[in-house]
Amino acid sequence: MAAQTGGRAMAQQIAATLQGGQSTDSLQKEQIRVIAASCVGTVFEWYDFIVFGAVAAIIGQHFLSKADPTTALIFALLVFSAGFIVRPFGALVFGRLGDLVGRKYTFLVTILIMGGATFVVGLLPDYDAIGVTAPIVLISVRLLQGLAIGGEYGGAAVFVAEHARPDKRGSTTAWIQTTATLGFILALTVVLITRTMMGEADFARWGWRIPFLLSAILLAVSVWIRLSMRESPVFLQMVSEGKTSKAPLRDAFTRWANLKLVLLAFILSSGFGVIWYTSHFYVLVFLTQTLKIDGPTANVIVIFALLFATPFFVFFGWVSDKVGRKKVILSGILLGALSLFPGFKALTHYGNPALESALATSPIVVVADPGDCAFQFNLTGTSKFTSSCDIAKAKLVAASVDFRNEAAPQGSIATVRIGDKTISSFAAKGVPPADAAKLDAAFTGQLAAAIAAAGYPKQADPAHIDKGMLMLVTFLLVFCLAVAYGPVPAMLVELFPTRIRYSSLSLPYHLGTGWFGGLVPTIAVAMVAYKGDIYFGLWFPVIVALGAVVICGLLLRETRGVDIHA
Repeated sequence: MAAQTGGRAMAQQIAATLQGGQSTDSLQKEQIRVIAASCVGTVFEWYDFIVFGAVAAIIGQHFLSKADPTTALIFALLVFSAGFIVRPFGALVFGRLGDLVGRKYTFLVTILIMGGATFVVGLLPDYDAIGVTAPIVLISVRLLQGLAIGGEYGGAAVFVAEHARPDKRGSTTAWIQTTATLGFILALTVVLITRTMMGEADFARWGWRIPFLLSAILLAVSVWIRLSMRESPVFLQMVSEGKTSKAPLRDAFTRWANLKLVLLAFILSSGFGVIWYTSHFYVLVFLTQTLKIDGPTANVIVIFALLFATPFFVFFGWVSDKVGRKKVILSGILLGALSLFPGFKALTHYGNPALESALATSPIVVVADPGDCAFQFNLTGTSKFTSSCDIAKAKLVAASVDFRNEAAPQGSIATVRIGDKTISSFAAKGVPPADAAKLDAAFTGQLAAAIAAAGYPKQADPAHIDKGMLMLVTFLLVFCLAVAYGPVPAMLVELFPTRIRYSSLSLPYHLGTGWFGGLVPTIAVAMVAYKGDIYFGLWFPVIVALGAVVICGLLLRETRGVDIHA
C-alpha cells in the first residue's frame, strides 16, 4: 500500500512538473533527452530504409551469388519488402508490451532489436561462406528488424507525448516527424562518401557493409539516452491507480468504442501516408524515371527541398497547439491532394520542357486486344508480363510517353502507332529466352527510333533543367505534407486511452502509412501503364487523401486539450 501511494505521489509530481507547475532546468533537460531518445530511433528506421535500398543489388549478389543478377536483385527486393510488410505485426507485439509492462522498457527493446539487426547485416557471412544459410539468416534478421520497427514509431509518439506539457504537445511530438529527412540525408551521405573513398570495386566487394556497421554509433547513443530516461509519468500514474489493461489487444480491437477510433486512425494515416510517399519517393521516381533527370541532380533537388521544408513540421505542430489538430491535419491532406496534379505538371515543365512539348504534340496509340492487357502491379518485382500488349505498354512507360488505348480484334498482336509509323509488338510467353531477347531487341530499337523521331527526348537536357524551380515545386509539395504531418503524433496519442494507447495507435499507423502510402510508387506506375498517361498514377494518392478528408472530417473528433491521463 505504501509503495502504491509512493508511486502515485511520484507520478503526480512528475506530471505536475511537466504540465507547467514548475519550470526548471532539469525539466528542460529531461524534455530534450526524451525528444532525442525518440528521434534517434526514428532516424535509425529511415537510415536503414535508405541504406538497404541503395545497396540492394549488391546484397542480392552476395547472398544469392549462384543466381543471375536479375534473380539476385529480385531476392534483395523481396528481403526488403519482407521487413516492410511485417511492421504491422510488430505494432501488435510491441504495442501490447508497451501497454502491459511500460513505455520505457518496450521502447528500449525495440531500439536494441532494430539497431542490432541493422548492425548484424554488416557482419553476416555471404553465400560463398555458408551457402543457402546466408539468405535464410538475412531474411530472418530483416523480419526481426521489421517487427521491432513496428513498435518504434508508436513508442516514440507515446513516450514524447506523455512527457510533454499539454499546451505544447503538438510542437513537442512534431520533432519526431522531422527525423525522416535526417535519416534520408544521413544514409545517402554515408553511402556516397564510402563509395567515393573506396571506389566501386572495393565497395561492391566488402565496403557495402560499412554503412550498416556505422549504425552502431546511432545504436549506442540511443541506448545510452534511453537508459537514462524515466518511465512515462502518465503510465506510472495509471499503474499506481491500478488501471492497466490485462488484455490490451482485446480491449483495443474487439470493443467497438475503441475499434472505431482505430479505423479512423487507419483512414487518417492512409490519407497523410499517401501524401508523404508521393511528395518524397514518387517525386524522386518521377524526376529520374519519367523526366529522365540524372540521379545526382534529382537527389540534390529532393534533399534541399526536404531540408527547407523540415522546420515546418514543428511549426504546424505548434499551430495545432493553438487552433486544434483536426483542422490543421485535414487542411494539409486536402492541400496535398489538390497540389499533386499541378505540382507534377510543373515538375515536367521545369525539368524536361522538351518532353512536355512532345506530350502535347505527338500522340501515340496502342492498338491491342483488351484481354491481352494486364494491370501491371508488381510489388516484389517477381511478376512477369509477357503479352504483346503488356510488353508494348511497359516500353512506352519506360520511355515516358503518353499513349491512348484502342481496341483490336481478340487474339491479335498489339501494335504501336506513332505518327504514320506502325510497329508490331511481340508475345514472349513460351518463347525460348534467346529468341525472346532477339525479338525484344528488335522491337525496342524500332520503338526507340520512332519515339525519338516524334520529338521525345531520351534524357532531360541539363541546359534546360530549371533546378531552382524544381526545388521550389518539390518544397511546396513537402510543405503541404508538413501542414498535415506535424500534428499527427499528438492527435494519435490523444485519440486513445492510456491503458491501450500504444497498441491502438501503432497498428493503424503502420497499416495506413506502410500498406497504402508505401504502395504509392508501385500502384502509380501500374496505373500509368494501364491508362497511358504519365500523370494518371496520381489519382491513387488523390482519391485516398480526399477520402480521408471527407470521412475524418465527418467522424473524427478534435483532440486538442484532451486529458491523456484518462
